[in-house]
Amino acid sequence: MQFILAYISGIYNVQKSITVLLTSIYEENFKKAYTNEKSRDTIVFSIITGGNSMKKILMLGTGGTIACKRGESGLKPLISSEELLSYVPDAKQFCQAESLQILNIDSTNMQPKHWLTMAEAIEAHYEEYDGFVICHGTDTMAYTAAALSYLIQNSPKPIVITGAQKPIDMENTDARINLCDSLRFASDDRSCGVTIVFDGKAIAGTRGKKERTKSYNAFSSINFPYIAMIQDGHVIFYLDEKEHLTDHVQFFRTLNPNVALLKLIPSMGADVLDYMAGHYDAVIIESFGVGGLPSYDSGDFYKAIEKWISLGKTVVMTTQVTNEGSNMSVYEVGRSIKKEFGLLEAYDMTLEATVTKLMWILGQTREPAGIRRLFYTTVAQDILYNESR
Repeated sequence: MQFILAYISGIYNVQKSITVLLTSIYEENFKKAYTNEKSRDTIVFSIITGGNSMKKILMLGTGGTIACKRGESGLKPLISSEELLSYVPDAKQFCQAESLQILNIDSTNMQPKHWLTMAEAIEAHYEEYDGFVICHGTDTMAYTAAALSYLIQNSPKPIVITGAQKPIDMENTDARINLCDSLRFASDDRSCGVTIVFDGKAIAGTRGKKERTKSYNAFSSINFPYIAMIQDGHVIFYLDEKEHLTDHVQFFRTLNPNVALLKLIPSMGADVLDYMAGHYDAVIIESFGVGGLPSYDSGDFYKAIEKWISLGKTVVMTTQVTNEGSNMSVYEVGRSIKKEFGLLEAYDMTLEATVTKLMWILGQTREPAGIRRLFYTTVAQDILYNESR
């Protein structure tokens, strides 16, 4: 009995010592915070963490619906990145955010040169910040996220892309919660690489696709799980991508935009492929189902593909179906032509990742073997299945 009482007394004394220590830390941080007017917004965070753990985040403004105001001709991006931050004052509790305006365009006007501008801005400020948030229009957001996944590889720091279905200055909008969630996700120690954060979901940059034009849950993760969910101010991770990083961050500065897309419809002729061969370095053919090319009596598609290959150009086959990917080995209309010409196949990749990966690859090499090797090399979880392995 005496032993038990002594044990309990010992626990009490330890707890008392810890309480005294925490009280001392509390009082010291309270005094420091209140001697500085700017520190009062972060006093609670400072007391909990000691005041030195707040992440420094750079928010890049590029325009899009989130930054729009209504004019005579419709919505137009007019709100600055600095003003966007003013709509999420709660973010001061968990991060120190600064803004930089690099573009202010409708995302319909997004081009590869703009992706290079974003990557260059992040590279220029990479050592100064713990993470980055890009405010972007939703219509081409998935293309931008995929492109940045290839331009900035193995980043231990998060690069988050977000936007909204309605402008941030509207009373009913998804913009404020999306921006706040993105800043929170970018401030989490477990976050890394390029990610879309939208409607409480974190999506790998190479796996995002806009599937709804108006609803707040506009984006889905295609053929890959969500990275995390953001709910009630908490980030709940399903996948730990950071533990798989095996190299230092690498920035690329070249893209080849001469990539075309051909979406097949029944009865389409192959002459459009002949035209494309004179204007583009690569073509992605969106075929039906698991993949194949029409084998009309004229043999036009066979001849068109033969021309592309003879010119040393790249042909990639993919499917018009969003989920589950392609597999050209299933049917004769796919297997024979793929085998004869060595066509590349996108398998489980999104169209957005396929397009931007080709632009990145062709910016590095034009040698067929090198193109094939890079295309089938998994980058940022973009392709998980292919028969070449």
